[in-house]
Amino acid sequence: MKMKKFLSLLLLTVVLLSSCRPQPAPAEATLTPDNPAGELPQPAVNTTAAPDPQAAARAFLDAWQQENYEGMYALLAQTSRDAIPQEDFSQRYTSTALSLSLVELTYELLSTLTNPRSATVAYRVTFSTALVGELQRDMEMGLVLENGEWKVEWEDGMIMPELRGGNRLAMDVSTPSRGEIYDREGNVLVAEADAVALGIVPDQIEDGREGQLLDELSRLTGKTPESIQALYEDARGTNWYFPVGETSAEERDFRYDSLSGLGGLVMNDFRSRYYFDGGIAPHVTGYVQPIPLEELEDYQRQGYLGDEKVGRSGLEKWAESYLTGQRGASLYVVDAQGQIVTRLAQVDSRPAKNITTTLESDFQLQVQDAISGFTGAVVVLERDTGRVLAMASSPGFDPNVFEPSNYNRNAMLQELFSNTNQPLLNRATQGGYPLGSVFKIITMAAALESGIYTPDTIYECGYEFNELPNLTLYDWTYEKEVAASGTLTLSEGLMRSCNPYFWHIGLDLYRQNQPKLVSELARGFGLGKPTGFEQVAEDIGSMPDPANEGDAVQLAIGQGTMLVTPLQVARFVAAIGNGGTLYRPQVIEQAVSPDGEVALQFKPEAQGELPISDETLKAVQDAMRMVVNAPRGTARRAFSGLEIPVYGKTGTAQNPMGKPHAWFAGYTRNENPDRPDIAIAVIAENAGEGSDIAAPIFRRVVELYFYGKPLRLYDWESKFNVTATPTPLVTETPQAEE
Repeated sequence: MKMKKFLSLLLLTVVLLSSCRPQPAPAEATLTPDNPAGELPQPAVNTTAAPDPQAAARAFLDAWQQENYEGMYALLAQTSRDAIPQEDFSQRYTSTALSLSLVELTYELLSTLTNPRSATVAYRVTFSTALVGELQRDMEMGLVLENGEWKVEWEDGMIMPELRGGNRLAMDVSTPSRGEIYDREGNVLVAEADAVALGIVPDQIEDGREGQLLDELSRLTGKTPESIQALYEDARGTNWYFPVGETSAEERDFRYDSLSGLGGLVMNDFRSRYYFDGGIAPHVTGYVQPIPLEELEDYQRQGYLGDEKVGRSGLEKWAESYLTGQRGASLYVVDAQGQIVTRLAQVDSRPAKNITTTLESDFQLQVQDAISGFTGAVVVLERDTGRVLAMASSPGFDPNVFEPSNYNRNAMLQELFSNTNQPLLNRATQGGYPLGSVFKIITMAAALESGIYTPDTIYECGYEFNELPNLTLYDWTYEKEVAASGTLTLSEGLMRSCNPYFWHIGLDLYRQNQPKLVSELARGFGLGKPTGFEQVAEDIGSMPDPANEGDAVQLAIGQGTMLVTPLQVARFVAAIGNGGTLYRPQVIEQAVSPDGEVALQFKPEAQGELPISDETLKAVQDAMRMVVNAPRGTARRAFSGLEIPVYGKTGTAQNPMGKPHAWFAGYTRNENPDRPDIAIAVIAENAGEGSDIAAPIFRRVVELYFYGKPLRLYDWESKFNVTATPTPLVTETPQAEE
């Protein structure tokens, strides 16, 4: 009892002492500009909010949208990461995307249910696929709080509900036959066909029958007997195999009786995407190859199985979607044992479209022969529409060499890739060249548009040009040791391709505050810009503004740093000939399904007008006619006797890589409604003078187009398409130009 009394007394003492301890004074308000009312400060309160589960769900779905599977995995709850390794997790999503042929994934959040330490987010996913269209699934995502962050409790039904329990997707695909490519007259250029690889073993050739063997091979391949013989000429008597080319099995069978008894001939059959006649316009049609391993997944996502051959260049590549058709597909869910659980979607296949080109196959092959032996290109456009009637790049190539089952493949591929002249390069659209004196057409137009010159403006065209300080330039007449051209009008200056006159124009315009007139007009003619020829890859060239007087002088004659493609040149000379309209070059006449549905149809597409007056255009046309028809025209000899009216311009473009490039560009004015007029650009690299080389090739193309056959031998031919000597022989004083 005494102890209890003592404790009660001690407790009372503590309470009394506490009540006597000084208490802090109440806070007093301080009047300040920021607190004019004198309000008391409020005590701080901890307001940390719980994280938003929707933000976590959105982060997970955003990562899925971006196929960032590593990022998705990082958002999983620990129990989920323990249940599935990251590699397996990523593979689950990757295989699903491939099976779906997934193109795009989108999502939307639908609702959220939140408890203190768990949440459920409902969401909808739309799968856009290449093969079966769109699929939508509504799903739920469970989340759990871990260390203050929402983490995803993953299960495989979050990919698609049907995939719970280890199920997976399987796509059964049916592929239609690849579409065919035709010329404008319905002749097949490219198709699936039985073919034959042809070759020769020299020591098996029978005495007295070599000529027959060469003639038969020439008939089958389109190559001359002389070119075939040259393949093995230095290896006579050997048992080496020399590949010659291919022919269709149909052609071989038609001539089988004549071929079967010929010693030395080797024939190996194969079936493939076949390019007839060793490649008709191969740089235009392009070729197919098996899908490269590094691109396999991209193609699978587009619905390809992976074992197809796909377009790698030219029309085969550009028109892939037309030529491959619409694959049929059935999407299944299968269980772990591979048994079908259900079918989710089905789409029927649709046949591929066939492509009809604007090319004429016989004419195209003849044009290829016309430039054969040179490194260069020829472009032929229908002058008033933009149709590409022929496009040849030399050296060419045989697209059949890319077929793995072609017996000639290895030897011909080795030859193709070892050729330093780059046969795969389409020089017609991708070759960049200085234009040389053909550019004087544009310089003449600029002079007339400047208001300083008229077609009759006089200039004394001598050997030398001395208007630049401390520099003397020489005309082509000086270099060729022929008489100087003398007093010329501007029109005659183009006719004679007088360098001093055009140097003078370039310098004069530069000094008279029109330094960019020539380059800007050139761009108005389409140089330095794409032509819009979408079906085949093209280069845009280069058209710089002159930075000084020297640049202006060089640009005026198509030299310096300017570069053009033959297609650009053919396009602007066509515009000169048709009255001033620049048309988009096109090589597709139509794309048609087997049931006659037209998916694409050619129609002329005007892209603009030449930025010159009608008077300037007429003056340029007249001067271009003088180049060909006047007694002193630089192309007079090349076109003598030709009854088809030609308007054109020679060009000889200097370059640092040897002999100059030979150019000729122009158009016809025959005005025959049954055979529309054409525009042509010809370049022969490092071949010499435009009047000696390019102009005769241009004439040959005109003859082939209007008459169906060549009428005059080249100076360098012993017979048509057979070169007499390694280099062309000129038998009289050339009337050429710089």
